[in-house]
Amino acid sequence: MEHLDDDGRTADVKRLRRDGPQGARDRGDSAPADLPTVLAHARSARRPGPDTPAGPRVPAWPGRPSPLPGAGPGRLDLGGLLRLSLAASDGSGRLRPVPSAGALHPVDTELVVGAGCSLPPGRYGYDPLRHRVHRLGREPDGTPPGVTVELSVTARRTVSHYGHRAWPLLLLDTGHAAAAVVLAARALGAGAPEVRLDGAAARPLAAVRVPAPAATSPATTHTSGRTPTSPATAHPPGRNPTSPATAHPPGRTPTSPATAHPPSRTPTPGELLARRSTPPPLPHTAPAPEALRAVLDSAVRAGGAELRWCVAVGTPEPCLLEPAPGGAPPRRFAAGEARPTLAAWAGGQAWLADAGAVLLARGCPADADAAHIVRTHLRAGFAVHLAHVTALHHGLAARPVGSWQQADLGAALGAPPGQDWIVHGLALGALPTTATTAPAAPTGSRPFPAALPAPEEKNPA
Repeated sequence: MEHLDDDGRTADVKRLRRDGPQGARDRGDSAPADLPTVLAHARSARRPGPDTPAGPRVPAWPGRPSPLPGAGPGRLDLGGLLRLSLAASDGSGRLRPVPSAGALHPVDTELVVGAGCSLPPGRYGYDPLRHRVHRLGREPDGTPPGVTVELSVTARRTVSHYGHRAWPLLLLDTGHAAAAVVLAARALGAGAPEVRLDGAAARPLAAVRVPAPAATSPATTHTSGRTPTSPATAHPPGRNPTSPATAHPPGRTPTSPATAHPPSRTPTPGELLARRSTPPPLPHTAPAPEALRAVLDSAVRAGGAELRWCVAVGTPEPCLLEPAPGGAPPRRFAAGEARPTLAAWAGGQAWLADAGAVLLARGCPADADAAHIVRTHLRAGFAVHLAHVTALHHGLAARPVGSWQQADLGAALGAPPGQDWIVHGLALGALPTTATTAPAAPTGSRPFPAALPAPEEKNPA
């Protein structure tokens, strides 16, 4: 068991607040040794302590910073890849193409560059505030053409505000960053990225390999070490690629937890640079069914086999919707108003009770081991980012919601407790003129319990 001091804070959290990460300055922080216990504390109703200094916003990379040169013909444009995914667009560092809890941006980036890129081969540290790189050394033997973007975290930045609630947010932020790199690669017309979100390595937490143009193929996004899906076998958006004999439960994909499906459409560079989280409150009207279906489909395709997905909608008939097999419209599986309860579970963010809809990733049971926790949170951040970009494409307001306490959705719906926790969310809203009536409730849909009172919260995410 992880040691708890008298005030209930873990020793790891106290050390990070006081000293910052030590012993891993150049490669980021590993997840705590007892991550299941840390997650249990993060899910509890206990509130974080006072804010503490977040420390430097960028690692102290050694050496002189260098600009990212333009890419010549047949070269992978690393400057464009990072500009569209991770670079800050303001002096404070808060505004970036990728969201972060509290705009604290704990994710740090190293580049392992092979041949065929706009930088010479080698290992580099990236400064997203100045859009510069620091050469750290030579590339490992056998580095393939292209770049591997390695994502680690400096936990102190998020711990400074969220305290014991930080680690789920750190993992979600890393998943969002991985998705941002994938979308940037596709917007630039690069080859199929290979994504590692398996939770198998302590550092980096996640990695995205983008092949050099000469090594590209028309394959879809896939996991490093796996055979990419051919165009002939790639399934279209909204369709279940399994046969009836291999059908999977609603809200899950039939893929392994490590597989990363590409988005159903390629965003433009302008869309990626313009991506922002809508400030609350969001519009109160539920998205139109076709937009809601596209957002849900995007999340399901990217979410892996260990997460399930649903959407809480409000007026005119509040309910919970889940994906239906065979590409059918989402179906209702619980009747009643869930949004006030979600607002209570999300750190008392009262505005969430009036959002038009809330997309929810759920799973990660209380008895999950550390690898499962890392994997599902990385995957949830990855999938919600793709869903967020899909929502913006459909003209919706959207805001990720990452901090959840006592959010045992399964138990609230009458299932055994501890098995079906909310892992991540995306609040959605549409102008009343773009929304239509939600689907009618089928016979036998379960009622959602009465809303819980919102706990006091100092400054929720």
